[in-house]
Amino acid sequence: MNYAERLNQTKSNYPFKRWAENAQFAPNVYSSENCDEITKIFDDLIADLISKGEGASKSENVESFRIAIEATNKFNDKFNGCFIETGEREELCELTDIITVAAGLDPENYGEGEGLASEWREW
Repeated sequence: MNYAERLNQTKSNYPFKRWAENAQFAPNVYSSENCDEITKIFDDLIADLISKGEGASKSENVESFRIAIEATNKFNDKFNGCFIETGEREELCELTDIITVAAGLDPENYGEGEGLASEWREW
């Protein structure tokens, strides 16, 4: 499997569709539109990593993650911090680690061993 295929394969770990499907307790928060918006943040991250290519430097790839995590912070701010609760936070950190590995980086080298999301996340 080549670099782009590895990165695109990580989309199978997206929890966003499931969040929208299980939105009975917060349908205005986890609407399809809102879940589509956060999906786009991660789609953009993967597209950016692919466009930089497998030969990109670690710092270039880390910058792509910073942009995505900061965009996720801003998205969560629209809901006064209530879009990303404990369960969602754990899933997003795990997803970020999966993408990190697919990009050729080791999550344990970032965020004091907790992964790249922990470098910038406010959730």
